[in-house]
Amino acid sequence: MISILPKKGHLLIAEPSILGDVSFNRSVVLLAEHNDEGSIGFILNKPLSYSINDLIPEIDATFEIYNGGPVEQDNLYFIHTIPDVIPNSVEISNGIYWGGDFETTKQLINEDKISKNQIRFFLGYSGWSVNQLEMELQENAWIVSENTQKNKLLSKASNQFWKEKIIEQGGEYILFSNAPENPTLN
Repeated sequence: MISILPKKGHLLIAEPSILGDVSFNRSVVLLAEHNDEGSIGFILNKPLSYSINDLIPEIDATFEIYNGGPVEQDNLYFIHTIPDVIPNSVEISNGIYWGGDFETTKQLINEDKISKNQIRFFLGYSGWSVNQLEMELQENAWIVSENTQKNKLLSKASNQFWKEKIIEQGGEYILFSNAPENPTLN
């Protein structure tokens, strides 16, 4: 049963029951787009072992790179909270923006005019075809949640973010918040 219908800017919280899914186990996804053609999102809480300088040597910064999802993992994407300095950004919602002029972004990072709490980089994204997300919601794979953090989301979302969001759900979810990631290893 779907309690909140998903829309652009909402969070998808992986149900504790989706064990064994390497991409989405304990994930929190920001929906960057949701329309009648499908959905696109970025996993907020899966940092990789790379920094932006590892992938783009001309950027003199060590901002973490996150696994955005299993689609197009050879492409770099970014979301941010500073559309006034990054031209051609597209608003997702609540003061969070997707993309924009990458050359300007590189220059601003090198000039220390963008902090790591204002921008997040991803390799790949999460994508759902028409009605795929709705089917996964009916199968109870995801909990849909409003983004209560608004534009503070980038500084709040960490490796504990899934646990925090599960605890917010209350009830039986609190039990899952402390369960081992792989219960078969318990």
